[in-house]
Amino acid sequence: MTIDARQLTYTPKRRYLVRFDAKRVPHMFADVLIIGAGIAGVRAALAMDPRLRVIVVSKDAIDLSNSAWAQGGIAGVLDPEDAISNHAADTIVAGAGMCDERVVKDVVEAAPELIRELMEYGARFDTVDGRIALTREGGHSHRRIVHALGDATGKEVMRALIASVRGVSTLDIWEQTFTIDLLTHDAACRGAIVWNPDHGKTFVWAKQTVLCTGGAGRLYRETTNPDIATADGHAIAFRAGAELRDMEMMQFHPTVLYIAGSSRHLISEAVRGEGAYLVDASGYRFMADYDERLELAPRDIVSRAITSQMEKTRQPCVYLDLRHLPPSLVDERFPHIKQVCREFGLELPQDLIPVRPGAHYMVGGVSVDLDGRSTLPGLWAAGEVTSSGLHGANRLASNSLLEGLYFGRAAGRGASTAALGIPDNFTVLPVTSDWPPPPKEEQLNLADLRNSLLALMWRNVGIRRDAEGLSQAAQQVEFWDRYVSAREFQTVEGWELQNMLLVARLMIDSAAARQESRGVHYRSDFPETEAMRTGHVTISATGQTQMA
Repeated sequence: MTIDARQLTYTPKRRYLVRFDAKRVPHMFADVLIIGAGIAGVRAALAMDPRLRVIVVSKDAIDLSNSAWAQGGIAGVLDPEDAISNHAADTIVAGAGMCDERVVKDVVEAAPELIRELMEYGARFDTVDGRIALTREGGHSHRRIVHALGDATGKEVMRALIASVRGVSTLDIWEQTFTIDLLTHDAACRGAIVWNPDHGKTFVWAKQTVLCTGGAGRLYRETTNPDIATADGHAIAFRAGAELRDMEMMQFHPTVLYIAGSSRHLISEAVRGEGAYLVDASGYRFMADYDERLELAPRDIVSRAITSQMEKTRQPCVYLDLRHLPPSLVDERFPHIKQVCREFGLELPQDLIPVRPGAHYMVGGVSVDLDGRSTLPGLWAAGEVTSSGLHGANRLASNSLLEGLYFGRAAGRGASTAALGIPDNFTVLPVTSDWPPPPKEEQLNLADLRNSLLALMWRNVGIRRDAEGLSQAAQQVEFWDRYVSAREFQTVEGWELQNMLLVARLMIDSAAARQESRGVHYRSDFPETEAMRTGHVTISATGQTQMA
């Protein structure tokens, strides 16, 4: 690791996480391999030409993804009193000067069509008097969020898309299958090496590969993400040579249900969109002290405000107050949240909901263009694993499912067209792993290491960061990584930890490189936003980590 005024360098400890012998590993061949089965992956699969043989790999069951957990909805202009330009402007304002305006324009223009496509696939959105119901969330100037099942939009959207993709005869879906690494040859992606409990390791050779593995929220102790969100896609893309961008940009959701000792549950932005207040332990409604938009300020501002108010009051949380809202509205809009709260003895809307921020959405990721093409030939990417230019330095609420739909379709179409142009000539390429002879090893307590990493990231690379904390985090992660990456694991838990340590280091280095505060990235030692620092922090395994 060397540092100068212009760039940082970093090289992963291993190209491949496992040793392999091509003569001893089973081989499968596909025209297109899709890694990940959230909204981006499934939408990519539905964009495939029927002449192609496609394999979709899902780390867990196909219906378990971040997309399925999404509560709020999908942003799109369907109200005649709204306009595409308003949606674009709101997105750009939230992005704090780092959005690609061409990307924003194209995505928000496509939003109404993408929502109608979902309805054609069978998604049933909530309605009022026969029309699609629209709500408003933080950062939006108009009501433009379509939702389903009150507060379970992702569940309904994924139900419809999965039902559609299961009916495609040219698609094979491999569930409970972990992608260990992308395979590369002649500086291009050629597929992946995957593992599942029944068959062990398998080489999947593909003409084109689409990466849709989701986010990195499980790098933090406090998070809304399911257990599968361990940054695997970011890590395998980086080791394969793809460029990653803006890895310092992790979005923290302001309102995560805080019940000591329990798992964390997201409390949707839509709760504040429907009029809920944020109050502290004394009942004081505090958001006016931080932003004139009150509870509907962008997520980064609300998260920092809650953190500051917790420090002022010396309390572990603040509260969402719904007591002034009609009970019928709460019943209709938030049945899932109401049920979760009831499990902990809270009755809505009579009781206050204890909340605090948690890691929610990875804004940074694999650099892609408008077609979903990465910098590594043969690799496309879509969804939360990417940095597409739509979100800039902070994602606007309910633009995530929209991004997954847009870039899933685009990457699917691009990969499909590219694969059709490549003749069938399926061969096993001479890829090799770079492992030395195995050392004698003591057993590692993976759970303890993982918990220590999560606590470190929350403490030093969380909502507030500074040079000292980032330096300490980098040293600690480097220490852990030196001995963890030297080992060859045979389990998903081991591979996940190796991926998490790598991505944690990329996030720390990127956060150290951006010596300003912008969007979700807040440096307490550089609290101002610098007008000239709107460029991206890019990083790749060739050693170039720089502010562009």
